Amino acid sequence: MTKFGVHIGEIKCGSAEVSIDVDPAKHFNHRDICHGGVMLALADSVLGVTGASVGAVVATLNFSMNFIRGVHEPTTLTVRSHIKHAGHSTMVIEAEMTDSEKHLIGTILTTMFVVDRFKEIPAKW
Repeated sequence: MTKFGVHIGEIKCGSAEVSIDVDPAKHFNHRDICHGGVMLALADSVLGVTGASVGAVVATLNFSMNFIRGVHEPTTLTVRSHIKHAGHSTMVIEAEMTDSEKHLIGTILTTMFVVDRFKEIPAKW
């Protein structure tokens, strides 16, 4: 994910971590705050990785993000996710976004559709 600048961090079975270094010149809007679309795109990035961590190819069905705190200066935003429900055709994933100072920036709840399986990745490891 080099074009958007997302860094994939730790991946465990059923959870994942991604981050991005926020650059005001690239990621801030006209009000000098990190654009919500940047934060949504970062949050969405973790979902596919989280699904893949249990061998699922997923597509977003529903996505909800609560913006808790604005980002007004350069920082690293990190999203940590975990699977709450892994069914045959759907998956529910929760995540939290924090900044470099560990302030809560947002919470994410999403429902994913399981499109296919990665045969080489086990559902449990």
